[in-house]
Amino acid sequence: MTPVSTKEWPKTAYPKTLLYIVALFGGLAVFLLLASTLLVSQPIGDSESSISYSVSDSSRIDIANPFLGREKSNSTFLEGHINEVMSQYDGTKYAESGKGYGEGSVVEKNGSAEPQDKSGTSYSGQAEYEKLKDHLPHSNVTQEENGNRISSHNTAFEGNTSVSSNDVPIELTNTLESSSATTNLSQANVVDSECDLYHGKWIYDSTGPLYPHDSCPVLTQMQNCQANGRPDKDYENWRWKPSQCDLPRFDAKKFLELMRGKTLAFIGDSVARNQMESLLCILWQVEVPKNRGNRRMQRYYFRSTSTMIVRIWSSWLVHQISEPFDFAPAGVAKLHLDAPDEGFMEYITGFDVIVLSSGHWFAKQSVYILNNEIVGGQLWWPDNSRKKKIDSVQAFGVSVETILTAIGTHPNYTGLTIVRSFSPDHYEGGAWNTGGSCTGKVRPASEGELVENRFTKIMHEKQVKGFHRAITKKTNKSKMKLMDITEAFSYRHDGHPGPYRSPDPNKITKRGPDGRPPPQDCLHWCMPGPVDTWNELILEIIRREFHDRQNTS
Repeated sequence: MTPVSTKEWPKTAYPKTLLYIVALFGGLAVFLLLASTLLVSQPIGDSESSISYSVSDSSRIDIANPFLGREKSNSTFLEGHINEVMSQYDGTKYAESGKGYGEGSVVEKNGSAEPQDKSGTSYSGQAEYEKLKDHLPHSNVTQEENGNRISSHNTAFEGNTSVSSNDVPIELTNTLESSSATTNLSQANVVDSECDLYHGKWIYDSTGPLYPHDSCPVLTQMQNCQANGRPDKDYENWRWKPSQCDLPRFDAKKFLELMRGKTLAFIGDSVARNQMESLLCILWQVEVPKNRGNRRMQRYYFRSTSTMIVRIWSSWLVHQISEPFDFAPAGVAKLHLDAPDEGFMEYITGFDVIVLSSGHWFAKQSVYILNNEIVGGQLWWPDNSRKKKIDSVQAFGVSVETILTAIGTHPNYTGLTIVRSFSPDHYEGGAWNTGGSCTGKVRPASEGELVENRFTKIMHEKQVKGFHRAITKKTNKSKMKLMDITEAFSYRHDGHPGPYRSPDPNKITKRGPDGRPPPQDCLHWCMPGPVDTWNELILEIIRREFHDRQNTS
């Protein structure tokens, strides 16, 4: 074929090309004009706003509470994430109550709820669930019960209104997906954040304890009841069941993840040590910590999540001196009830969670000082002509208010303070130093067996009053929670070492011919044993505070 030059092109080629270009540009102009008219009459922003507010319209859509047997929530999980969605719940009360955990559900195309992780990735298959199940809190409810809960309450929207992906703007859908946490994978396995944890009953659970007694090198020998020859074991198998919900079995991996990069400090007496060792023994089952303690404090570091568990000894939690003061000689502990113990106050800004334990040392010899004046004493008062202004129970109440006020007004402390309420002892027939006994108790007390301990009752009352007085004085951004275990643990007279305080094979474990009981410990708790429940409660409080606060901020 012979090439044709431009000079030889037909003259009619140029007009046809020009007409084609003019028609093309004319069609484009008409399209842009029509599109502009449509946009002016229906702004995109108004459409999104209308859809966003329709999601919060309670007359059309009802957010389901995912917890069985509970009333529907007055708030949606959207609060704190989407400013456009109106909440029916007061914001301050929402954050304080810790609501929101596990209540979020993602709106999918079919209108059903599907859990999401923090990245917004959907998990709908068993394989994905298996990958993440180690991060879920365990519960003593059965799998069948979990299924019932999910089928009954795991739907995001109820009623006749159906919501599809076409009804929700892309921006809103993305926000919903990113706001959902990994723990939403099993909403039935979490506790309703409104549930009262402290009223319920003890139920037998054959699952067994959270750790074997011989698996934990930090366990104090005096509380290792099985190693000390205690013949019965059922005291290890009773679980606390709140009346309105289930308290999940302790999940060590979940605890460490919640406490990632954080420090928890147990501060107080030997009962604080009892609880700290229980927690360490539970965590020891998944990771052996590094001992980084010193003379001032015990410290155990869990490398996987950079979590530190600390214990600081403080008998009374208030300032103590030993030198002579006024008419009190040296050799007697003197307590300034209006000043906190600086031995731990200097460290609190480095703690994210503080668990306080005190009360039992107020039964020991001490002198009480207020405003630099001796106002009372316990097992010491040299001059009966002098009138005591306060007794040991009143002194305890003052000390609680003092220490919590100091923590709640510290300008640089922003952590969570958990006050574990007075731990009941079970010395029957006498006090710890006058022949009291808990020998032969092998199961929790029934209602008819329960013996009221007047000392425990009044100490608890003073502690609660001191706590609430301190709350009214709080000025910083820290949180304070009362872990009120006193009533629940008044039934656990079977949970103490009793005479099984040492591995000595020749120790006396039965009453003598005169009926006198052997030396025993009816104050501290066997490990494993009921004290492990305290740490399940601690985990739930931390979960509500850290996880829920993050989800609502």
